[in-house]
Amino acid sequence: QVQLVESGGGLVQAGGSLRLSCAASVRTFSRYTMGWFRQAPGKEREFVAAISWDDGTKSYADSVKGRFTISRENAKTAVNLQMNSLKFEDTAVYYCVLDSIRRVRPGLRRNEYDYWGQGTQVTVSA
Repeated sequence: QVQLVESGGGLVQAGGSLRLSCAASVRTFSRYTMGWFRQAPGKEREFVAAISWDDGTKSYADSVKGRFTISRENAKTAVNLQMNSLKFEDTAVYYCVLDSIRRVRPGLRRNEYDYWGQGTQVTVSA
């Protein structure tokens, strides 16, 4: 059974930084693409970033490019999201996701990820 547990959320002022982490309880973690989605109040859940299982290819939503960095630590079965220059509009619940299908490229759609964490709240004050 796959379990994903996020941590690192909290309240931060605009322009500040936060680092989210996701601990994955799964065998052969290195074989899975990992990612992050987020959902703001009243909005649909949206893709944020992903990192592939094979060559570490990274994908980002346009809204976070240049500000967020995704990374993985296979030895620790963890994936991280460093968030810098945070904006009010980054306020959302952030979800860690795992794709058990080894796709050619990291998925950008919700239905490409079959395991989800419970989420961690990130609140950016204006």
